[in-house]
Amino acid sequence: MNPENPMNPETSTDPETSVNPRTSMSPRRPPTVSVIIPNHNYARTLRHCLQAVVEQTYPHIEIVVVDDGSTDESPQIAGEFPVRLVRTANGGVSAARNTGVRHSTGDILFFLDSDIALRPDAVRIAVDVLEADPGVGFVCGIYDSVPLIDDGPVERYKVLHGHYWRRRTAGSVKAAYFSIGAMPRNAYHRAGPLDESLRDTEDVEYGARLAAVSTVLLDPRIVGRHDDDDRLGTLLRKQYRRSVPLVALFADRARDRPQLSDTAYRPTAVAGTSLALAGLAALPLWPVAGAAAVVAGLGAFAVEERKLLRFLRSAAGPRALPLMAGLHALVTAATGVAALEGAARWALSPAFRHRYRGAPRPVGSTASPGTTGHA
Repeated sequence: MNPENPMNPETSTDPETSVNPRTSMSPRRPPTVSVIIPNHNYARTLRHCLQAVVEQTYPHIEIVVVDDGSTDESPQIAGEFPVRLVRTANGGVSAARNTGVRHSTGDILFFLDSDIALRPDAVRIAVDVLEADPGVGFVCGIYDSVPLIDDGPVERYKVLHGHYWRRRTAGSVKAAYFSIGAMPRNAYHRAGPLDESLRDTEDVEYGARLAAVSTVLLDPRIVGRHDDDDRLGTLLRKQYRRSVPLVALFADRARDRPQLSDTAYRPTAVAGTSLALAGLAALPLWPVAGAAAVVAGLGAFAVEERKLLRFLRSAAGPRALPLMAGLHALVTAATGVAALEGAARWALSPAFRHRYRGAPRPVGSTASPGTTGHA
């Protein structure tokens, strides 16, 4: 954050040669950016995150940290930096992001999770993309192939996979990845706030909503290092929890939604691991048929994910490939089991079918009396 370039447009002396109609900006000043960081007990990474924002090459930035009911030292760490700190009761990430918007002033909203450290040029690239095309309502970034804090093979697999699949889907998408993503303020107002009833899948729902009124881009030049899950049980539970409700979104034919081919876990691979699981279950009663199902399912998985497996081999080394492939098969299988539960709930529950229907109903987050502001 550059103290010589405050957010007040009257004090900025940088020239600007064109007017951007989306943000009603003066031709004499570049867009201001509000970096909005929701945080709940991420003291371990928050300092890394904030230091990377302070070191951005784009100077016209304010930082808004919404501390969502943390019980660790996160507020104290935020206080070490030139940020506007807003403290709330724990309402979830969607409520925290909406609160951050209400306490921000920038022309562009740059959303960033508190476990990510941006490359120095990330904000500048996002601004350039949004300024170049008024039709773009959101631009997302990708994760680096290296973890922010390396905690072992499970995290290395998750980070490499996250890096790979986002690069694979780069271009026009229908999911607004709020972990690293920027949008003009008026695009946020057109699409509406995030649905505060969603603590998971909020980015996919919002992208489907936003894609109906503007273009959503995933740009691999916008990069941040992510501190991801490092325990297999946590990884599997989180993937399962997020996958079940998405069946209701993908089954909704009345709206824009992501393509199945653009998802992190590919449908053919999910089907293959599901077949392999069914084969394993059938082995005691029908050994031949069960073994055939296992071989066929794993074969389909390997063929569908051959490019990913080659990438994992190249990035992690041949000796790590069996573990990486096994981890990916397990998480893919968890996605398949979750999809089966989601399909059953969709068939049996009208409430589940309508989970993503209608406009969001924000519950609102109120800043506590201890709200502080710097910058």
